[in-house]
Amino acid sequence: MSEIKIPELAESITEGTISEWLVKEGDKVEKGDAVVELETDKVNVEVNTDYAGVITEIVSQEGDDVEVGDVIAKVDENGEAGGSDSEEKEASAESEETEAKETKSESAEKEEKEEKEEEEASSKEEKADKQEEDDSSDSGDVIASPAARKRARELGIDLNDVQARDPLGRIRPEDVDSAAKGGNEQKDSKPAKKEEPKKQAQSETTEFEKPVERVKMSRRRQTIANRLVDVQQEAAMLTTFNEVDMSAIMELRNKRKDDFKEKHGIKLGFMSFFTKAVIGALKDFPLLNAEIQGKEIVKKQFYDIGIAVSTEEGLVVPVVRDADKLDFAGVEKEIADLGKKAMNKELTMKDLQGGTFTITNGGTFGSMLSTPILNAPQVGILGMHNIQKRPVVMPDDSIEVRPMMYLAVSYDHRIVDGKEAVQFLVRIKELLEDPYDLLLEG
Repeated sequence: MSEIKIPELAESITEGTISEWLVKEGDKVEKGDAVVELETDKVNVEVNTDYAGVITEIVSQEGDDVEVGDVIAKVDENGEAGGSDSEEKEASAESEETEAKETKSESAEKEEKEEKEEEEASSKEEKADKQEEDDSSDSGDVIASPAARKRARELGIDLNDVQARDPLGRIRPEDVDSAAKGGNEQKDSKPAKKEEPKKQAQSETTEFEKPVERVKMSRRRQTIANRLVDVQQEAAMLTTFNEVDMSAIMELRNKRKDDFKEKHGIKLGFMSFFTKAVIGALKDFPLLNAEIQGKEIVKKQFYDIGIAVSTEEGLVVPVVRDADKLDFAGVEKEIADLGKKAMNKELTMKDLQGGTFTITNGGTFGSMLSTPILNAPQVGILGMHNIQKRPVVMPDDSIEVRPMMYLAVSYDHRIVDGKEAVQFLVRIKELLEDPYDLLLEG
C-alpha cells in the first residue's frame, strides 16, 4: 500500500486546504495523474500521485487543512478499479474461501489477532477522546491552527502558555516551537494575555436571534485579511490624490482602436497607457520602485508591474514582467492572458511573485474615489477610478465638460516623502494627458 502525501509546494507555502477531490475511492489512477486540488494562500494547485493503482482510502476530506508531508490518500498498486461495492464482494469471496481452508488453530489465531486490533482501536479512540477533551478544557479559548495544536501535543506544550505573534492572535507552529525553547516567558502574565483572544473567540461564536448564514473563510481570504492588517501595522501608509483629464487618451483610442486591433489582434485599452505612465514616473522617482529589507533600501532597476484582478475567491495580483520592454500591444496581451488565467484559477506562483509596483482599477466597479492598500513589500500602489464627465475650467477661463478620473497613490512614508509622492502622481497625470509622449517612449 502506497501513500499520497502533500509535496513541497513553494518556499513560502507550508500548508493548504483540500478544495476538491478529483478522484474517489475505488478509482484507478496512473502515475502523474492529478488527484486533488489544494487551496493555498496564493493559488490553487493540483497534487499528483507518484503511484499507479487504485485509490483505496481518502484520508483527508474536502475542507481539511493539511501540511506538507501529510498523508491524504492511499493507493493499492496491485489493486483493480471497480469501486467500493466490487471490492467488498471480492473481499467477501476471499474471506469465505479462506475460512473454508483455515484449520482450527489458524481460526483461533485470527480471532486472537482481531481481538487485539479491536482493543488497540478502542484504546486509540479513548486516547483521542481524552486528548480532545483536554484540548477543549485547556485551550478551547485559544485560537490556533490545526498544525499548531498538533505541534503542541507533540511537544507537550499548553497552548495557553504560548504567545501568538500573529496580529489576530492566532497561534502558529513556529510560536509553539518558540515556547518550547523558552521564548515565551510570560507565564506570570498569562491571565492578562488570555483575555483578548477569549473575547475574540466569544465574538466569533455569537448567537443571533434572527437568521444568519455562517460561511467558512477560504484560506486565501484569511491570508488577504492577515496581510492587509500586517501592512497597516508595519508600514507608515499615506495616500495622495489628483485628477487626470482623459480626453486625449480617449480621442487617441477612438482614432487608433480599429487599426490597433486589426494589427495586433487585441483591443487598445486604458491599462497599457497607465502601465506605461507608471513606468515613466517610476524612472523619475525610483524610491517608489523600491522596498525595505532590514536597514537597507533596495532600489529595483526593473519594472515588474502587478495588475490587481478581482476573482470570486478574492483579489490576486499577477505580475507583468519587464513591462518597460513591452510595447502597448505586448502590455495589453500580457494583462489579458493573466486576467484569463486568474478567472480560470490557472495562475502559478511565478505569476504572482516579485512585483515592484501595483496598479488597481476600482473604476471597473464604479468606484469614484478610494484609498488603495499597499501590496507588501512594495512601497507604492496606484488606484484608478471611474471616468466621469465634469465641468472643468480651462486655461482661457472657459468651462468645458471633460471626462475626468481621480487618481490615488498610496505610499510607504518610511522611505517615500510626501513631496516625492505628490510629484510622482503629477508626473503620471502629465504623461496621461499627453499620451503621444508615451507612444514615443513606449
